[in-house]
Amino acid sequence: MPARQNLVVESMNSFAGRPIFTAMPTRTSQASDWANVDLLPIAQQFETPLYVYHADIIERQYKRLVNAFDVPKLELHYACKANTNLEVLRFMRSLGAGLDCVSLNEVRIGLKAGFAEEDILYTPNGVSLAEMLEAIDLGVGINVDSTSILEQLGQARPDVPVCIRINPHIMAGGNQKISTGHIDSKFGISIHQLPHVLRIVETTGITVSGVHMHTGSDIYDVAPFLAAADILLRVARQFPDLEYVDFGSGFKVPYKEGDIATDIEEMGELMSTRFREFCKDYGREVALVFEPGKFLVSEAGRFLVEANVVKTTPSTVFVGVNSGLNHLIRPMFYDSYHHIENVSNPKGKSRIYTVVGYICETDTFGANRQLAEVREGDVLGMHNAGAYCNTMASNYNSRERPAEVLIVDGEAHLVRRRETLEDLLGTQVEIGEMVKS
Repeated sequence: MPARQNLVVESMNSFAGRPIFTAMPTRTSQASDWANVDLLPIAQQFETPLYVYHADIIERQYKRLVNAFDVPKLELHYACKANTNLEVLRFMRSLGAGLDCVSLNEVRIGLKAGFAEEDILYTPNGVSLAEMLEAIDLGVGINVDSTSILEQLGQARPDVPVCIRINPHIMAGGNQKISTGHIDSKFGISIHQLPHVLRIVETTGITVSGVHMHTGSDIYDVAPFLAAADILLRVARQFPDLEYVDFGSGFKVPYKEGDIATDIEEMGELMSTRFREFCKDYGREVALVFEPGKFLVSEAGRFLVEANVVKTTPSTVFVGVNSGLNHLIRPMFYDSYHHIENVSNPKGKSRIYTVVGYICETDTFGANRQLAEVREGDVLGMHNAGAYCNTMASNYNSRERPAEVLIVDGEAHLVRRRETLEDLLGTQVEIGEMVKS
């Protein structure tokens, strides 16, 4: 067997059977975080549909990660594609987080939020050399995921240190659409192309200051993640000038009772031991970096909607709400589960409903859900709405995107106003009356 294949197989075997992704009784713990928050007056004050974020939960999750790892240098770069609200970013910065960005506008928003250039890593995919050079001009770190761009950067700007994103060819992630480290993925430079990478680095003289991987989100199994981590550490030994090794993220958060979640404390112990051994072998201390997104903000969000109609059909009782996949596409896009509660009538008799949106196509938030009896006008709350929800919202069906509220020290602050028709029309250009000749 070729040596490069041995690298993958041996890594898979070395971590098999380590149970750090476990089923946890999670709904109770999530509920307690929101126990002192009365969502109904917030919905009445700011109207629905409405995203509400809880700063205390963000802080709790951040501190869990910090406390889980025992290494000399730990850096957490918030993956801001999960939620780019300016005040959420500023709160992350106040906790000590850096920033992981995937577009130049995310970089610019991060800079506006007060992040220092050196605390931002730009990790795009499939962008041009011109865009990479623009990121360099903004002063942020850059992460390269193709040999083509690496070679061009080595010729154009060999003075700028780069991070290299490696694809370990390991399948991980809860859904094919969010698995990024397998052999068919567009992300990263193949582990099998490492000799080519080393030739480019030697020829151009470019400095590699970091190596990076991200295998995917919602990882259920420890073996693929730690096997990929082992591969990345072996790759890291090929570069003498590293300042950090970045393992991405993908930590699983709970969505319902008994759901599988990452045992961060157990994982931190295993990864810390492994990374301290690496630093000892490497000859100096480098930073251990993670890029949590969903882990930090998912549970910190609620999405509040109002029941427009309760509609009984021969087979189903539908609750039609004043929102749809234009505001929360994850259930239709990823088949993702969001727990739904009746905020207005929490002690009502339990009944079975299918909660649907107002978009003109199949548009289901949750099918066959047991909810406290829903009446027209009731406010419903959807859990785990802090990550990849409003950032993926659109104006489909010419609907305005919702407002956002951030709860800090028990007080609800409006941090994004609701869109208006004027916002929808603002970028359109009218050419006057068209007359056919």
